[in-house]
Amino acid sequence: MAANPRFEVSFPKAAHPEAVTGMVYVAVSRENDRTPVEQTSTTGVPLFSTCIQALKPGIAAVIDGKSRSYPLASLRDLPAGKYWVQPFVNIYTRFPRADGKTVWLHMDQWEGQDWKRSPGNLFGTPVQITFNPKSSRPIRLVADKIIPPIQIPADTGMVKRIRIKSDILSKWWGQPIYLGATVLLPRDYALHPDVKFPVNYIHEHFTLEAPGGFGKGGDFDKLWLDNRTPRFLYVSLQHPSPYYDNSYGVNSENNGPYGDAILYELIPAIEKQFRAIAQPWARILTGGSTGGWIAVAHQVVHPDFFGGCFASCPDALDFTCHQIVNIYEDENAYHVHNEWMKVPRPNERKTDGNILSMMEDENHYELVVGDKSRSGGQWDIWEATYSPVGKDGYPQRIWDKSTGQIDRRVAEQWKKYDIRLILETNWAALGPKVADKLNIYVGDMDSYYLNNAVEKLNTFLSTADNPKFTGEIIFKRRAPHGWGQSAAELLEKMTRQIKKTAPPRADLEGWRY
Repeated sequence: MAANPRFEVSFPKAAHPEAVTGMVYVAVSRENDRTPVEQTSTTGVPLFSTCIQALKPGIAAVIDGKSRSYPLASLRDLPAGKYWVQPFVNIYTRFPRADGKTVWLHMDQWEGQDWKRSPGNLFGTPVQITFNPKSSRPIRLVADKIIPPIQIPADTGMVKRIRIKSDILSKWWGQPIYLGATVLLPRDYALHPDVKFPVNYIHEHFTLEAPGGFGKGGDFDKLWLDNRTPRFLYVSLQHPSPYYDNSYGVNSENNGPYGDAILYELIPAIEKQFRAIAQPWARILTGGSTGGWIAVAHQVVHPDFFGGCFASCPDALDFTCHQIVNIYEDENAYHVHNEWMKVPRPNERKTDGNILSMMEDENHYELVVGDKSRSGGQWDIWEATYSPVGKDGYPQRIWDKSTGQIDRRVAEQWKKYDIRLILETNWAALGPKVADKLNIYVGDMDSYYLNNAVEKLNTFLSTADNPKFTGEIIFKRRAPHGWGQSAAELLEKMTRQIKKTAPPRADLEGWRY
């Protein structure tokens, strides 16, 4: 009889008295300077997983040679030797959605949809074992510890926080859903009680830090407190979803009406509590990467609500360049197939061209973390945002997660979120509203090839007519992902944008004290 190496993972009633639906993981590492779970990633240590449904306390979940694993193909491929191993339980919540579908997903606990540190999830202390792939004796592990609640930083004189329950999203998801923001007030805000301020709405990955990293004593602190700095409200928006640390800010079949919730609940709450100029010309969007895409999307989808967009290294603005995949024409996301061979597609690079990971690597890692687009990872949130709902209530796959084979029918449904396509198709109506409001900055060696989609958008905008495009798109030679304008440059450009688009008799001086 063939050997069947396996882990058996359980959790005690004292840690979680109810049955659990979710994921069970075992992470394996050679060193324990960081816990094995902390070492897992696209280029990290082996991770093994299994889905669980209504698993009761004290009952073991089995991870064996048939379970999902990454980067190894199977637990049987783990070489004999001594390892540190750690069990983990990622707990899902039942969401009876308003669209009639019921799904199980991880509920964000204001940690930013990060299963490794989400309050209430269970883990065990790493233990050292001797592993023999030829042995069928189970290795029993216990996840008996609970991740504690997130400690939200206290407000200060200049940094304030707001968190609201969204009625729109709670009704749609069938569970309480919260939105929030961290607001950095301008210098001497309290000394000018009659002054209202323009707002920089910042989209980024979930963070509880102050906008710009204020309070750390760095260059941004000096800039913000300088007498010459334009006075803005700097607002980092927080809208994690059950799929990711950031909802992508648009209405979505799978992710729900986050666009409506942000525009009609969160922003009004911010502008009511703080002295904002609640006018389109005084609402400026910024963001990078995921936030860069949201900033552009918000300006394009809601052209009359915002007065300008300054986006850095945005996610794919043209799905003929979804990173390095043309979802409309390519057959496979992971490989280019030639007659005699297949060439793997890269996923991440250095600025000198050296490859850090391949497309199938990150996708396969996500599949081990969670099936049905439930990993909380980058490729899965794109599916949750752009794809139609499947019969089972989860996002339809843009491509087979195991093989990379693209589903053209799903790709067609993504067109409603293809920013370049939206602009080109609707320029006669959108152009007059956004031609002077779109500004994009990206390195021409973006680590994730995101400059390619910006190039496609730039090609269209540079030839657009009636009206001409008068924003700016800047490519920085040899710059990686994350490059963009400095805070000082952005503040000046946002101020000029406000002066350019403000109506006659608007107050452009009161907030320049």
